[in-house]
Amino acid sequence: MNQTLSPSAQKVQDALIALGFAHCQVIELPDSTRTAAEAAAAIGCTVAQIAKSLVFKGAESGAPVLVIASGTNRVDTGKLAALIGESLVKPDADYVREKTGFVIGGVAPVGHSAPLRTFVDIDLRQYADIWAAAGTPRAVFKLTPADLEQMTGGTVIEVV
Repeated sequence: MNQTLSPSAQKVQDALIALGFAHCQVIELPDSTRTAAEAAAAIGCTVAQIAKSLVFKGAESGAPVLVIASGTNRVDTGKLAALIGESLVKPDADYVREKTGFVIGGVAPVGHSAPLRTFVDIDLRQYADIWAAAGTPRAVFKLTPADLEQMTGGTVIEVV
């Protein structure tokens, strides 16, 4: 693809290549992909096929936790807190950008400022193809659930 990517989207494309996933091509769309519903509409897939990246903050440790969930699922933070051993809070936009290098609505599953403890929604496994954010609220890339699990090293869990 000969499209020139924005710096944040290029950062994701570079991370994908470095991780051995050059077949995953970042594209930037004219329409917003900030929410799962917007992304599905812009791409032409179901909302459930959107792999949304949600960042939480450990209430005691302050450590970031990334959950990559199916676009239709709401993360059970109580279940997640029990799994990681501390309660969670919703971080502000500055925290998300500091810990991931991306703005809310564009947080990719890879290419973060530092490694993040990552969990992947088992519900994504039911789809042949899924779509994830790629650094901006208009950038996405297509991948398989197996690609996602491999590239993130995330622990697969039931998020709901």
